[in-house]
Amino acid sequence: MSSEPPYPAGLRLAGRRVLVVGGGHVAQRRVPPLIAAGADVLLVSPDVTPSLEGLAAELTWEARGFAESDLDGAWYALALTDDPEVNAAVASAAEERRVFCVRGDDAEGGTAWTPAVGRHDQLTVAVLANREPRVSSSVRDDIMAGLRDGSLAGRAAHDRTPGVVLVGGGPGDPEFATVAARHALASADVVVADRLAPRELLDELAPDVELIDVAKLPRGRSAAQEFINEVIVDRALAGKRVVRFKGGDNFVFGRGYEEVLACQAAGVPVTVVPGLTSAIAVPARAGIPVTHRGVAHEFTVISGHLPPGHPDSLVEWDAVARLRGTVVLLMAVENAPKIAEALLAGGRDAETPLAVVMDGTMPAERTVISTLGTLAADIETEGVRPPAIIVIGDVVGVARPAGRG
Repeated sequence: MSSEPPYPAGLRLAGRRVLVVGGGHVAQRRVPPLIAAGADVLLVSPDVTPSLEGLAAELTWEARGFAESDLDGAWYALALTDDPEVNAAVASAAEERRVFCVRGDDAEGGTAWTPAVGRHDQLTVAVLANREPRVSSSVRDDIMAGLRDGSLAGRAAHDRTPGVVLVGGGPGDPEFATVAARHALASADVVVADRLAPRELLDELAPDVELIDVAKLPRGRSAAQEFINEVIVDRALAGKRVVRFKGGDNFVFGRGYEEVLACQAAGVPVTVVPGLTSAIAVPARAGIPVTHRGVAHEFTVISGHLPPGHPDSLVEWDAVARLRGTVVLLMAVENAPKIAEALLAGGRDAETPLAVVMDGTMPAERTVISTLGTLAADIETEGVRPPAIIVIGDVVGVARPAGRG
């Protein structure tokens, strides 16, 4: 057994032929990164997993056994079958042609090893632990966690280009913020944050990051959208990288596109990091699906910040009442009784089950089970307060039979 350490190198495979022999679960793991690197992948295997078959438009699949001519023109090869003799034949033929080859069953039998890889903005981290893949993966994960939470000096590695990044932070629990959201925060010079953005993540900002609070409190203090537009544009024009940090998703009742238009009008570069919308994530976290086979074939998400009949309302409540699927209401606690009245007047059954999920995904999360007919009274007696998501429809009965809370 050779004791020499491997020599690390970063392969640039875009447009170059890579041969993969084998169509099982190991190949299923190895092929997508090759495609992502732009490689011209030739997959040779009599059978492949359904997931690999689903990639047929992005690679060339030859449904047969290995032939040495498959290596013609290849820059790199992976022998990933469950047959050691086939893998040995691939490795031997690759050696003769001076093509580096990974063997999935016998690391010593190949001329290359596959590292555990992680990516963080402009960094690619690759770890080799001398034929100990679990150790490689564990060390890789530790490094990636350090880069993401700032305990490793990764800020300089982020894209620091001046401009605005609109970041959806998810429903509230910082664990539901995406990796891309954390990367964006780590790159910021200025963070302009909403009240519902995951607040714990603000504690991870570097000390020199300017934090601007633009909270909108229900029936209380509220930063004007015009001020928010102005501040993100001004800071970006001053050469700063500005992260506009919101709860949920930027474009689901988050006024995100107003901010995009403001940036475009000022000539400020703007990018978007989508977030998990609370309209789906909060019910899911509470164990309530918004669709269910044979129960609901559609769901409708509506802002309830205006009551039915308001001259500025754009919602056709009569049409909503005629829908048979799920209705998800955001920002609707204050107007919920009037909305329930409109749905009942439009034909919805008073016994239609509903759930009100308060402080979704947060430690104080609480769910109140009600019906359209009793919602107004239950909001009062249960002390329902925003932020809350209201889910109306038979899916609530599926998830909480007999009205269990």
